[in-house]
Amino acid sequence: MSAAGASRRDPLREYLGQIVYGGNDGIVTTFAIVSGFAGAGAGADGAARVGALAVLLFGLANLCADAVAMGLGAYLSDRSQREVFFRQRQAAMSRIEREPQAAEAAMRDLLSRQGVTGADAQEMTAILARNPRLMADMVLHYGLGVSDPGGGSPVGRALVTFLSFLALGSIPILPFILSEPSTTTFGASVAATAAALVLLGLLRWRATGERFRQAMGETLAVGLICAVVAYLVGTVVGG
Repeated sequence: MSAAGASRRDPLREYLGQIVYGGNDGIVTTFAIVSGFAGAGAGADGAARVGALAVLLFGLANLCADAVAMGLGAYLSDRSQREVFFRQRQAAMSRIEREPQAAEAAMRDLLSRQGVTGADAQEMTAILARNPRLMADMVLHYGLGVSDPGGGSPVGRALVTFLSFLALGSIPILPFILSEPSTTTFGASVAATAAALVLLGLLRWRATGERFRQAMGETLAVGLICAVVAYLVGTVVGG
């Protein structure tokens, strides 16, 4: 593999957190509305009897409002994390420049806690001392548990979160948009939601390399738990 190929970033991995976060929240919260109406109707045809218009109204309103809120929240969170990291990095670099001996002693101590001792620690510290930014990043990561937020802009991450929420969150209400409400509409929504969660689980499995059953099981479990809670609440309130 060429150096250019090795350094090429995988967009799926880069934005996986935003896709899973936005997509899962969109699916679950929108389906929770459908489940709540179905529960209020006390049966599989509950959403149809309570009113498909109500499901669409609340579903679409929730979908649009939450998608915007999620996108803006992701932007503010990402920007805040970056500002905190870069401020701490600058403070660490300033300390390294002001007190190089103390900084090198602290780095040797940090390396020793990571299992690097003796001449190796001395050599690594000498190399890092010539690159204050790298030394500062190591201090932040291994000493304080603060990591570089990575590439990608806050706007890009926010946009991915927004679009993931909107695209995947619309799936549970598609049966109410595409067909006349009937006793099978809620079942179709359940099937569509399950398919969306499976798709999200496949994305996790593809991007992270974790075990297939774990990625799929966790994703489906979250959706199932939220749907059951919403259905029970709808049953209690509507019963």
